[in-house]
Amino acid sequence: MKKIDWYILRKFIGTFIYSLMVLLVISVVIDITEKIDDFLEHDLSFGFVFMNYYIGFIPHIAALLFPLFIFISVIFFTSKMAYRTEIVAILSAGVSFRRFLRPYWVGAILFGGILWAANQWVVPRANRIRTTFEAKYVSAPKEHKALEDKSLRVDTNTYITFGYYDPNYRTGTSFILNRIDEQKLLYTLRAERVNYDTATKKWKLEGVTERKINGMKETFTTRQDTALKLSLEPSELIEVKNKQEAMTTPELDRYLEMEELRGAEGLNVYYVEKYRRTSAAVAVVILVLIGAILSSRKVRGGSGLHLAIGIVISATYILFMQFSTVFATKADLDPLLAAWIPNFVFAGLAFYLYLRAPK
Repeated sequence: MKKIDWYILRKFIGTFIYSLMVLLVISVVIDITEKIDDFLEHDLSFGFVFMNYYIGFIPHIAALLFPLFIFISVIFFTSKMAYRTEIVAILSAGVSFRRFLRPYWVGAILFGGILWAANQWVVPRANRIRTTFEAKYVSAPKEHKALEDKSLRVDTNTYITFGYYDPNYRTGTSFILNRIDEQKLLYTLRAERVNYDTATKKWKLEGVTERKINGMKETFTTRQDTALKLSLEPSELIEVKNKQEAMTTPELDRYLEMEELRGAEGLNVYYVEKYRRTSAAVAVVILVLIGAILSSRKVRGGSGLHLAIGIVISATYILFMQFSTVFATKADLDPLLAAWIPNFVFAGLAFYLYLRAPK
């Protein structure tokens, strides 16, 4: 790293941090104006709201717009350098364009690494804080939808079915538990009613019938009630919107492993979130390079034209990301491909712009 590299890198970091701070202040002010009535209704102090809500909201909004604002920041300070003919002077001194991009690579990898680490651990915990506060003080309490004929796999050989289950009262009817080993039914339990006991963390069953199968022998047992310990919590039967955003990556991996074991469907949205956390970090590198290449040429429109092009590219990136996500969740597009399609497209654009850039 030479002096000119540090000069560009300082501009890169300074412009981005300034832009991000402005964005966060605007976002917080807008959010306060939208939720001020809810804060006053519950008589919440500013300190309480900040520590229990905005400490989670700020990382969420920062990570959400991180790639796009770093892109705009690169365009802004690089176009200023081009307008003052600084880039022309650098290239005229014998510095190759590839060498000129070195500080951009350094900054892109630095910020991409920060976003990657934040997406794995920091942002999910922040989302947990934010959504918990919103559910308690902002959104009206909602009743959870009752489930009918809900079947799932609890462990490697245990399958359960609820004929009806109400997550609001943690009760259900027509409960069936089967244990199967190598496609052979070994045990069946049926209960007319089921209820989760929060004190003992067990499922209480009423009107129980048990059937044990041992080769050609079968044993039937009936009892009034019993308690059953299952590796299943009532919260796992509640469909929570955007639940994947509040899980750290290790938690998300464990959740997917368990749901796959249970034979759950509709997991593509969770896989898209898992892969998006890495693809967003790589997108930072790609967008930085596109921004640097685009704005390094001095044009008649100046910074305004560069920023306009940058906004169009940003909007296109968001559009690509939304389309690929919808196709993954609704049309069975591979989640890994869905998360990376925008990066593939824009990496191709970056390579094309690099070939056309003034050397």
